[in-house]
Amino acid sequence: MSRIGRKPIEIPAGVNVSVDGSVVTVKGPKGTLIQKVHRNMRVTVEGSEVHVIRPDDEKENKSLHGTTRSLIHNMVLGVTKGFRKELEVNGVGYRAQKQGKNLVMTLGFSHPVTVPEIEGITIDCPAANKIVISGPDKQQVGQFAAEVREKRPPEPYKGKGIKYVDEHVRRKEGKAGKGAKK
Repeated sequence: MSRIGRKPIEIPAGVNVSVDGSVVTVKGPKGTLIQKVHRNMRVTVEGSEVHVIRPDDEKENKSLHGTTRSLIHNMVLGVTKGFRKELEVNGVGYRAQKQGKNLVMTLGFSHPVTVPEIEGITIDCPAANKIVISGPDKQQVGQFAAEVREKRPPEPYKGKGIKYVDEHVRRKEGKAGKGAKK
């Protein structure tokens, strides 16, 4: 048995989990999330716990067991606490600000880079060099943060660009310079 898959998922107060065939719906204070699970996985709600059951020990079912449980667990966490990614903008003259529903960034290009806020995602700029992306869907938050980072990834020589707060950028040494041996 999968160690992750056989763990029950606790349903906190204020969260409603319903299963309709292979569609799991989780409603909570931060929103509603819907996930279609694989037809082999059986999801049951017993009291204040959700259980994921696999039919047999075939390789495919074993691999889906823990994954399905993790997806549902992330949905429960998302509608209660939510998920967030923090990005840092490094570089002289590089900055980010929120204008209406858009994130407008100055990243050393000849034009400002504008990223519109999508449904289910909240963008916040507490400082000129910090971007906070939050929302109930872990996958959507991570994807949106990756798309924002992609506008100017950190470069290895000076470290300029957009990076995750907990990301470490490996720095390279510059040219050897005049008089260096070959």
